[in-house]
Amino acid sequence: MTNPATTNTAEHSTFGSGGTDRSPGARDASTAQVSGQGSTTIADVVVQKIAGLAAREVPGVHELGGGAARAFGAVKGRIPGASASAGQGVSVEVGQRQAAVDLQMLVEYGVAIPDLAKDVRNNVIDSVEQMTGLEVVEVNINVNDVHLPGDDGDGPDQGPGDRVQ
Repeated sequence: MTNPATTNTAEHSTFGSGGTDRSPGARDASTAQVSGQGSTTIADVVVQKIAGLAAREVPGVHELGGGAARAFGAVKGRIPGASASAGQGVSVEVGQRQAAVDLQMLVEYGVAIPDLAKDVRNNVIDSVEQMTGLEVVEVNINVNDVHLPGDDGDGPDQGPGDRVQ
């Protein structure tokens, strides 16, 4: 995502046939597709959510996000009516015709990380390209933790004082 030639975040972008639909100096974080019959605008958050959902579909991905993001998501998940964001742990850069994706994830213990990364990368690329028409130029994956069986804390608390009754 460090290649500035592949991204354009200063203005929204236009693809397809038709004229350019640019406002000088505008920064609206979206991509517009223009044809002879109208235009379609895709916001960066849409690409972010698609990538996040596609990554979560792959078996072996326990959760997306860094430690702080996961902690915040866990707290938010306990609030009635609130839900964790589909874009948690995902950042994107969207240019005129291309997109780049960065993922932070927690993987299940015992999963081969290189194989998992390949599967996640392929699923994210296929989903984003199919749904948006953007070419995904890179998917960077940062595995920042491993989920161990029993780490969920769903069972009864077993603190040191709970051993003896």
